[in-house]
Amino acid sequence: MLGHGSFRKRITEMGFIKGKEVTVVKNAPFKGPIEFKILDYNITLRRSEAKLIEVVSIEDAMQMSPNAYEGVIDMEVLKRSARLQEKTINIALVGNPNCGKTTLFNFLSGSREHVGNYSGVTVDSKKASFNQFGYHFNIYDLPGTYSLTAYSPEELYVRKFITHETPDIIINVIDASNLERNLFLTTQLIDMDIKVIIALNMYDELLKNEIHFDYNSLGRLIGIPFIPTISSKGKGIDELIQKTIQVYEDQEPIVRHIHINYGQEIEKSIGLIRSKIKENKPITDKMSSRFLALKLMERDKQTSATLSKYKNFEDIYHTSENEITRIEKLYNEDSETVITNAKYGFISGALKETLTQKKKPLKNRSDKIDHLLTHSFLGFPLFIFFMLVTFFGTFKLGAYPMLWIENLIAFITTMVNNYMADGMLKDMLINGIIDGTGSVLVFLPNILILFFFISLMEDSGYMARAAFLMDKIMHRFGLHGRSFIPLVMGFGCNVPAIMATRTLRNPGDRLLTMLIIPFMSCSARLPVYVLFISAFFPKNPGLVLASIYFTGILLAFLTAQVFNKTFFKNKETPFVLELPPYRMPTLKNIVVHMWDKTQQYLKKIGGIILVGVIIIWALGYFPRENTIKAELSTQNSSATEIQISPATMQLQNSYLGRIGHFIEPVMRPLGFDWKMSVSLLAGLPAKEIIVSTMGVLYQEEDGSATTSLPQKLQAEKYTSGKKVGQMVFTVPAALAFLFFVLIYFPCIGVIATIKNESGKMQWAIFAMVYTTSMAWLIAFLVFQISRLIT
Repeated sequence: MLGHGSFRKRITEMGFIKGKEVTVVKNAPFKGPIEFKILDYNITLRRSEAKLIEVVSIEDAMQMSPNAYEGVIDMEVLKRSARLQEKTINIALVGNPNCGKTTLFNFLSGSREHVGNYSGVTVDSKKASFNQFGYHFNIYDLPGTYSLTAYSPEELYVRKFITHETPDIIINVIDASNLERNLFLTTQLIDMDIKVIIALNMYDELLKNEIHFDYNSLGRLIGIPFIPTISSKGKGIDELIQKTIQVYEDQEPIVRHIHINYGQEIEKSIGLIRSKIKENKPITDKMSSRFLALKLMERDKQTSATLSKYKNFEDIYHTSENEITRIEKLYNEDSETVITNAKYGFISGALKETLTQKKKPLKNRSDKIDHLLTHSFLGFPLFIFFMLVTFFGTFKLGAYPMLWIENLIAFITTMVNNYMADGMLKDMLINGIIDGTGSVLVFLPNILILFFFISLMEDSGYMARAAFLMDKIMHRFGLHGRSFIPLVMGFGCNVPAIMATRTLRNPGDRLLTMLIIPFMSCSARLPVYVLFISAFFPKNPGLVLASIYFTGILLAFLTAQVFNKTFFKNKETPFVLELPPYRMPTLKNIVVHMWDKTQQYLKKIGGIILVGVIIIWALGYFPRENTIKAELSTQNSSATEIQISPATMQLQNSYLGRIGHFIEPVMRPLGFDWKMSVSLLAGLPAKEIIVSTMGVLYQEEDGSATTSLPQKLQAEKYTSGKKVGQMVFTVPAALAFLFFVLIYFPCIGVIATIKNESGKMQWAIFAMVYTTSMAWLIAFLVFQISRLIT
C-alpha cells in the first residue's frame, strides 16, 4: 500500500489489509470515484487514491504464507472496581457510522435526534436522561467513528470524551450484519481498559441472512457481554439496560480485562514503551498505558502532544521511535499497518470460532439496486429525476392542505371582524397577528412534504449514493466529495448543515463548505418561493421551484470555484465514503422527523415570527394622524385617476413607510417598491418573516379575508411617483425577488454558527457582505434581462 500517512491509516482501518478480498463494483459517471466491496461493505475511492492500493489475484495470494498466529488473550485476575453503590449511571454510545446508534439513543431517551443512513449525521454529542429499574441514566450519543485515531474531528472528539469525561459504561453499538469491520473499534476500546457492553444491533438482519453467531462465546473470549438489539423496533433495550446495571455494579462475571496479543515482537515494543509511560502516574490514572503505547507506535500526534507535558517525554519519544524503526524493519511494513493487521487478525480468529454463515450470493440486494441507481449513464439522470419529483410533490401535494388552512384563517378573520369592536386591538389581531402568522402557517404542508422526501432519501441510504455520483463534479469545482452531505442537509436548515462540516478533515474544505451552504435553500425560504410561484408562475410551479433550488446549487459550485482559486487553494484530501446497505425507511422515523420539523416551525411562528409581526404592525400603525383625508393623484400623461385610501396614506406615512421609502432608492433598480424592500429587511432574523411582513403590508381595506395573499400581490399597484397606477409585481420583478431571497444575507442563526464553527468573526461578516452584494447584482441582471425578454 502506498499513499500518505492519514490516508493509509484510514484505508487499513476500513479493512484494506493483506489477505482481504476486494471486489470492484462500478465506476461513477464522468470518471468519478470507484466503488469497492470489502468486508461486506461498499466503499468509494477516487481513482487517484485507488491506484495507491495494490491488489493481487486469488492465485497469487494462495502462494503467500500468512504470518503465524500467536494467540489472542492474556488472562488476568477478574477485575473488580471498589465503587460506591450509586444510582446514577453515565453511558456513552460509541459505534461506527450507520450502526443504529442514534436510533438506539432516541428509543432509550425518548429524544427525536435525526437519523440518517449515511455518515456524519451526529457531529456533536447529544445528552439525554431517563429513569429505569430504580436508576437514573445520563446517556450521551457520540459521533459515529471507525476508530479512535486523530484522523478526523469526530474520532478525536470521541476519544477526548472517553478520556476526559470518563463515562461509567461504554455501550459499543455494532452493526450485526458487518461484524468484522465494526469489531475493529471494539479492539481499541479493549486497549483503553474501560467497561464496555456491546449492543449487537440490527440483529434481525443477521437472522434473516441465516447467519449463526455464538455471541455468548465471543463475549466470554473478549470479556465483554453482548446483547442482541433491534433499536428501530425497541427489541432488546430492556435487556441492554439491565446488563448495564449489572456491569456497573460489578455483578457480570463475563467482564474482565484482556490484552490483545499482537505477537511477540510487538508486545516486546509495547512493554518497553509502557514502562516509560508508567513513570507518569497522573496520565496513567486516566488513560491506559497500553493504549498510549499503541498510539505512539501508530504515530498518533495527539498522544505525543498529551505526553509532551511530562518530564521524561524525550525518553518516551526516543523509545517509541526506536521500537517503530525496529518493527518496520522486521515486518517490512509501517508500524500502524502492522498493528491494524494484528487487530484484524484477532477479529478474524475470534469470528472463525463463533460465526458460521451460508455461502454469500454474488450480489446482495444493495448491489442490485446500485446497479441501476449508481449506473455510469443512468445514475445522474435518475438523481435529477428524484429531485424533480421531490419539488413537484412539495408544490402539488401541498396545494390541498394549503387551501384548507387558508379557509380556516379566513373563517377566524371573519369571526374576529364581525364580533369585535373596532379599535387598535382589533387592528393588531386582524392586520397584524392573524394576517402575519397566518400567511406563514399556510405553508407548513409544503415544508412537511419536502422533509418527507428528504427523510426517504436519507434513511434509505440513497443520500450517500448521491454523494458518490456528485463527487467528480464537486471535485472539479474545488469541493470535497463529503461536502455534499452538509450541502444537502442545508435544504432543511443551514445551521445544522454548517455544524455537519465538522466531518471534513481539511480546515480549508470546512470553511469553504460553510461559506457556500447559505446558497442551499433552507425550509425557511420555501414559503416565499411558494407564495410567489403561486401568484406569478402557476402553470409550471414544480419546474420553477426545482429551477430555484438548482440555481442555488450552481451558484454554490461557482462560488466555491472562485474562492478555491483565490482565498483557500485547498490541498486535496482523500475521498473515502462508506456506501451503507439500503434499508427500508421506517414509518416511525419519518413521522418523528416530520413531527419534529412541525414543532420547530410552530415554535418559530409562536416566537420570533410573532414578535416580528407585532413589531412590523406597530411600525405600520404609528404615528396616528388626527385627520386623514383621502387624496386623488392623477398622472399627467393619463386621464386615469388613482384614489389613495386613508389606510394606504396612513401606511405610507407610518414609521414603516418612512423606513421603506428611505431604502427604496437602493432597491428600485431591481424592480422593488418600498413594501418589498421592507419585507426583505424584516427577513434578516428569519426568512419566514418576509411572508408574514407581506401579510401585514398588503391588507384589504375592510379587514375581511376574502382575498388570498397571492391575489393581493397580483392586484398591487403603485399609488405615487411616475409609475402610479402600474402593477408593482411583474414577472421580471417577481423573478428578481425570488433570486434575491435565494442569495441574500443568511439568517442571524447561520451567521452566529459560521462565527462559532470558523472561530473568527471576520468570516461571518464576510458571509453577510458577499451574499448580499451578490444578491443585488444577480437580481439586477435578472430584472433587466427579463424586462428585455418579456
